[in-house]
Amino acid sequence: MNQPRKQEGRAGASLSHLEGGRGIEGEGGDPVRPSFFLGVAGGTGSGKTTVARAILETVGRERIAFIEQDSYYRDIDWERDGLDARTHNFDHPSALDHELLIAHLRELRAGRPIAKPVYDFAIHRRSERTVPVPARPVVLLEGILLLAERDLRELLDFKIYVDTDPDVRLIRRLRRDVHERGRDPEDVLRQYEETVRPMHLEFVEPSKRWADVIIPEGGENRVALEMVIARVEKLLRP
Repeated sequence: MNQPRKQEGRAGASLSHLEGGRGIEGEGGDPVRPSFFLGVAGGTGSGKTTVARAILETVGRERIAFIEQDSYYRDIDWERDGLDARTHNFDHPSALDHELLIAHLRELRAGRPIAKPVYDFAIHRRSERTVPVPARPVVLLEGILLLAERDLRELLDFKIYVDTDPDVRLIRRLRRDVHERGRDPEDVLRQYEETVRPMHLEFVEPSKRWADVIIPEGGENRVALEMVIARVEKLLRP
């Protein structure tokens, strides 16, 4: 488990960061319970979702509010806006509604529930339904661009970057999009060459310098994963 190359407004980056955290304030201004924002970032197919779900399943979903950055793709009227979903750049930070995500995170930090959007990847639009997410002692976020946006990054108390070889990430991306999202393999490879890889090199890869901890190989790195989970469980103890 590698240490990051550069920190942003922090000293002594290590897993000991997970022992602290800010509290959600009650009506009198006193902390009611811990409120800790943990972010898991990394390139497409890096294993970040595996890391996030391992934390969820081990620690308990009832104790953690889980937010996927993918839920916050902007809702676009493709015909009205004259855009084509086949050539649209979904890997640029502007494709995501970070304003809404940040507003929701602030609501959770204040102890209020949110209505998380549901993005339909089959039609590339937000669904009409939403998912209620209550405030929890820990808010766990997962997404490729969590560390690339300063305003979002500054809300995170602890930042993890999952680092995996590009060829492994491409194979995982291809399998996921073909089997889970019903896409054509050639279209997946075209998108990877035209937008996914260039955006990874421009935004995602450089953002790992802001991570508190870098985990090589994601969910395959059981030692690093167990250390993170142990710290989260310690944080949640009364």
